[in-house]
Amino acid sequence: MDRSSSVVVPAQATVVEAGLHARVLEHLGTAICGGDVAAGSVLNIDDLVERYAVSRSVVREVLRVLAAMGLIETRRRVGVLIRSANDWNVFDPQVIRWRLASAGRMAQLRSITELRTAVEPHAAWLAAGRVDHDEASDLVGLAAKMWAAGKAGDEERFLRLDIEFHRRVLLASGNEMFVKLQELVAEVLTGRHHYHLMPHHPHEQALQLHADVAQAIQRRDGDRARAAMVQIMEQAFDEMKSLWERSGEPERP
Repeated sequence: MDRSSSVVVPAQATVVEAGLHARVLEHLGTAICGGDVAAGSVLNIDDLVERYAVSRSVVREVLRVLAAMGLIETRRRVGVLIRSANDWNVFDPQVIRWRLASAGRMAQLRSITELRTAVEPHAAWLAAGRVDHDEASDLVGLAAKMWAAGKAGDEERFLRLDIEFHRRVLLASGNEMFVKLQELVAEVLTGRHHYHLMPHHPHEQALQLHADVAQAIQRRDGDRARAAMVQIMEQAFDEMKSLWERSGEPERP
């Protein structure tokens, strides 16, 4: 008797469970980061199993991931406790994505841009002293492609190039801790694009500043590279301030 049609093979089961895990994780993570589930609230595993119609193993794996991010903790005889935002791993790209999906996205954008302002100009300065010839040439080429995409109004291509440009600067800095911030930068740039929090056509000044950073790094002029990157960050602040004023969103949670 061929029972293959009635038996789910392990590979298929794994795919199904992974899909369920991703769905529950996304829903719970978004709810916690968005404030729909308040800090101090207690979740019950059996309630979650019933609400999402998934197995206890799926729920437990989701809770394990959320606990690793600092969003929850499990207490005996209490249950699953939602932790304060002060306890979250705010550098986790997924936490950043969920916070950008919340009503407090402008505050999240501001805090990340403040971090970028502290790090990326110095990364550009370091890159000017550590970059090799090929890396510098690639960076100049990326800036030129950004210019073309920006002028053509190709938002998707410009976003990809913008993410890659900032990734390359962090990489060229030679500082392994700076390099780890590349996912954070990618999330905030993607979030600004997704939520229409950046101009449809990049300002010509922004395009020129990216070219200035690349050319200064190629010339090994760290001071000019740092100054141009500071201006990029300042322009991002100005764009967000304008959008915040129009949207009426709070600057801080």
